[in-house]
Amino acid sequence: MVEDKYRATMICIDSYQSDRFQGRIYNSFMSGAVGFEGLMQMLLKMDCLLDEIKFPQSFVAKRKFSPAEQLPVTGHEQGTYQGKLATFAVRVLFRQNASWQGSVTWLEGGRDESFRSVLELLFLMNSALESGKL
Repeated sequence: MVEDKYRATMICIDSYQSDRFQGRIYNSFMSGAVGFEGLMQMLLKMDCLLDEIKFPQSFVAKRKFSPAEQLPVTGHEQGTYQGKLATFAVRVLFRQNASWQGSVTWLEGGRDESFRSVLELLFLMNSALESGKL
């Protein structure tokens, strides 16, 4: 059984230009931050983390054209788990239908929403970042 502290993964968004996210991922399972540039890299690194901690377990085998590339972990980064633009606490409860289901909390906005797919998670994060631009 995985402890509750491993369930929440912090996604810190430091830059958001031309709809391109850049930031860091934190989880109690990791020794430091994992940096990402772009949505695809964020999703791949988050999925690797979920595979490593084996929670939640994937209900489908991943399909791929070639062997998966091992994504490197960046060095330990000091500081708080806060993005320069936004911070999200993501709790993935299930990985079914080749997607994620769970809840996300936008810490600066004090809002909590459930999501039924990765696409819905991205729409929620984007709406928080767009509202911050106004």
